Amino acid sequence: MRSPSVLALALPALVVLAAEPLYLLVDTAVVGHLGTVPLGGLAVGGGLLAWAAALLNFLAYGTTARAARRAGAGDRAGAVAEGVQATWLALGLGLAVLLLFQLLAGPLTRLLAGGPGDVAAAGEQWLRIAGLGAPLLLISLAGNGWLRGVQELRRPVRYVLAGSLLSLVLCPLLVYPAGLGLAGSAVANVAGQALTAALFVRALLREDADWRPKWRAIGSQLVIGRDLLLRAAVLQLSFLVAAGVAARAGTASLGAHQIALQLFFFLALVLDAYAIAAQTLVGHALGANRPAVARATARRVALWGLATGVGVAALLLALRDLLLPLFTGDAAVLAQAEVVWWFLAVMQPLAGVVFALDGVLMGAGDVGYLRTLTIGSAVAGFLPLSLLAAPLDWGLAGVWTGLCLFIALRLVGVLVRVAGDRWLSAPATVGT
Repeated sequence: MRSPSVLALALPALVVLAAEPLYLLVDTAVVGHLGTVPLGGLAVGGGLLAWAAALLNFLAYGTTARAARRAGAGDRAGAVAEGVQATWLALGLGLAVLLLFQLLAGPLTRLLAGGPGDVAAAGEQWLRIAGLGAPLLLISLAGNGWLRGVQELRRPVRYVLAGSLLSLVLCPLLVYPAGLGLAGSAVANVAGQALTAALFVRALLREDADWRPKWRAIGSQLVIGRDLLLRAAVLQLSFLVAAGVAARAGTASLGAHQIALQLFFFLALVLDAYAIAAQTLVGHALGANRPAVARATARRVALWGLATGVGVAALLLALRDLLLPLFTGDAAVLAQAEVVWWFLAVMQPLAGVVFALDGVLMGAGDVGYLRTLTIGSAVAGFLPLSLLAAPLDWGLAGVWTGLCLFIALRLVGVLVRVAGDRWLSAPATVGT
């Protein structure tokens, strides 16, 4: 049976990956016209929820790698079983996140906002409501993971689009005509997540799988999740530190950072479509003991990532004056956003290659190397420059220079790794 092409898998993955950040961009634009305080509150509360989701995204990426190995070996039932156990794990972790946010929403938002104030209060309000959707969000991550692993990406497209469209319709209606303001944004977020999670659960039910929790299988998933979790934790800590530095530079800087960061996350997930394709194809190839196919896939996705990154950079520079006013009319926020726009554009070609090859190494189960590389790049590049930006008065330019250095260091690391052979013999990620 002929394997699907990179684009055949990347295009539907692109729709799924782009749907949530696209909603967040629209949400940012809607809330941005309420004023700088609600926009800052969304930056704080939304940043914490995004932190939790990114920290636990091994529910998608780890499940894809495990399910792809099983599917590549001809064991579809085993791939589906990975999805069932990942869903149980997602439910448990999601309830823990929900409880954490209800108990600590106030202290967390005040910490991120730099102390008590209107921005911290707005962020707390948003987070308490939106945090109710944490279990739903994580269940959807697990559902995406096993369906990608069996190379079925059309169903996730339908499920994610359904939830995102519901959120897109509800958000402006609840914020403005209904008069809920920032709270309306959070309610719309939860409503969309509920619909998407329900559709993913229905897909598993239709597979007639054994729904009993199997603790050994869940434990095996946590093994690969451990490295991805630590990697994500350091990454998200770096972003939280950067947001804290931006908040202390003033409300305008925080608003501009929120706009640029949401665009960065959106574009990162767009480029990550190649990583999803690579992860699925490499997992299948190595599950079928075809290392030459895995290496050829690595070359193809790296070239696609580079070409797409160059195109995205060109579009960002060409459309800057058109895009920025969509998010805010505040002159101070616009001035700060223009500072970081060049950084955002320049890093795109580098990021395109990095994210694609991340997917290659994840599909191969080489997550230990990715963990070490990400932590090293953050400690050597992102964190120091972000922390120095405040005392040295570098502002957002210092924070975003750190982010560019972080991407560059990771690029060197993944290129060196993929050029060798060790990733082809990384331990299998499947377990019983």
